[in-house]
Amino acid sequence: MKRLLGCVLPLVLAASGFPLAAIAQAYPVKPVRVVIVFPPGGSNDVVGRIVFQKMSENIGQQFVIENRGGAAGTIGSEVVANSPPDGYTIMVQSTTHVANAHLYKKLPYDVLNDFIGITPLAVQVGMLVVHPSLPVHTGAQFVALARKRPGEIVYASAGNGSYVHLSMALLASMMHLDMIHVPYKGGGPAGTALVAGETQAMLATIGSLSSHIKNGRVRPLGVSSAKRAAQFPDVPTIGEFVPGYEFTAWVGCFAPKGVPKPVIDRLNAELKRALSDPGVASRLSAQTLDPFHLTPAEFAARMKSDYDKYEKVVRISGARID
Repeated sequence: MKRLLGCVLPLVLAASGFPLAAIAQAYPVKPVRVVIVFPPGGSNDVVGRIVFQKMSENIGQQFVIENRGGAAGTIGSEVVANSPPDGYTIMVQSTTHVANAHLYKKLPYDVLNDFIGITPLAVQVGMLVVHPSLPVHTGAQFVALARKRPGEIVYASAGNGSYVHLSMALLASMMHLDMIHVPYKGGGPAGTALVAGETQAMLATIGSLSSHIKNGRVRPLGVSSAKRAAQFPDVPTIGEFVPGYEFTAWVGCFAPKGVPKPVIDRLNAELKRALSDPGVASRLSAQTLDPFHLTPAEFAARMKSDYDKYEKVVRISGARID
C-alpha cells in the first residue's frame, strides 16, 4: 500500500492542480520527523542534531529528532521504510545501512530499493582507543598484547554489524588477533562502557569519542583514515602499524521510497545550505566529522559502490550477527 501511494500521490496532486514544483517549494508545511537509528551520544546522533538544528533555523519549520536505536540501526530503518512517502519522515543512518544487507540473513526492507538517499552529511573517521588501565601506549603495543593474550582483550561496539564492529573485526582479521566482541545498542553506550572499564578497547568514530579523548578517559592509539586527522596530528594512522589498513564511513540522510523527486531535491538543496554554514562545518569538523554533500544521483552511485565494498569487508573480517 505504501509503495502504491508513493507512485500515485504525485499524479493525484498534479491532477488536483497542485504542481509538484510548487508543493516542493512550500515544503515543509508541518514538522518533519527525523529518525536517528542509533541512541543519543554516537556520531549519527551528533551529526543529526547539529545539521537539523540549522535546517530548522533556515527553513523556519521544526525537524524533530527521534532516536530509535537497536539492532545496528535496523529497527529505526524499518520504521522509516514503512512510513508514508510524503517527506515528513526521514532517516539519519550510517554506512552500517549497507553493511546490514550482508550481515543479516533477512531484513524487513531492501537496503538499496526501499529508500532514497538524499545526501551524505559527514565523513566518519574512526579511532582505536583503549581504557587507560590497559598497559599499552602505542598501536604496535596493542597488537603485541592482543597476540600475547588471545581471547582476553574485550572490545566494545555500537552493535553487531555496525561500523564500530566491522572496523575492529577487520583490524583483528588483518593482524590475526583473537579478541572478544561485546555489542552495545549504539556508540554512546559502547563508549560509556569502555570508560567504565567494562571493556578494554574500541575502534569507534572520533565524533562519538571526542569528549572521552579530551578528558583523558580513553587513550588514543590510531586513526582509521589514510592520513592523520588534522584535529589529532600526534595520533598515527592505524596503517602505520597495520600495513594497508584504511576504513572510513559516512553518516547520511534518507527518505522512504516514493517521496516525490521535487521534495527530495528541496531537502538536498537545504541540506547543502546547512552543511555549507561555517558554524555547522566548524562544529562537525571539530569532532572529525567533516561535512559531505552529494546529489541524490551521486549518493545512489556511492551507495552501490559501498554495498559491494562492505560485502567484501564482511567476508574478509568474518563479522556476523550473533
